[in-house]
Amino acid sequence: NKAAEITKYAKEEVMGRNLVDGFIRQQYKAAVKRVLANGLRGEETSNFEFPLFTKDQERVDILLNCASRRAAKGKIVGVVGVGQDITERKKVESELERVALDLRMLIDTANAPIFGIDSNGNVNEWNNKAAEITKYAKEEVMGRNLVDGFIRQQYKAAVKRVLANGLRGEETSNFEFPLF
Repeated sequence: NKAAEITKYAKEEVMGRNLVDGFIRQQYKAAVKRVLANGLRGEETSNFEFPLFTKDQERVDILLNCASRRAAKGKIVGVVGVGQDITERKKVESELERVALDLRMLIDTANAPIFGIDSNGNVNEWNNKAAEITKYAKEEVMGRNLVDGFIRQQYKAAVKRVLANGLRGEETSNFEFPLF
């Protein structure tokens, strides 16, 4: 039984007990009660995340899909929940968020101008050094076309070519051009 494996409770220990009162922490009781009440009214719930605590008080993150349980004539007689243990996925997501924040800090505080463009050539990255050098705040350049708005006429064709190569995955090293 997967539920017993996840929660470390034997089936006999949980049958007949109130799910919310017996197994859900106080701060999540109202939300879980709402999902169950919706199920008793015939409203399904998909992808509801909440923590469940095992018999050993270990936190397990659950992704729950909940539907009404009906008798033969269609009368709602209960709720059926299908839960998935997403604890590892949540840990990975948390680590990815931390790494993304670290990279954001690295880019923002780099001692070199760093800018990025989307596939249309519009600025989608502009670090603190780029703002310092050009005197354009990030808010002023985001979404604007880099070449059309910030590159001198005599360099536009060459910069467009380098950026187009970059968008195709071709690297260019040590390409110099003035930003203004």
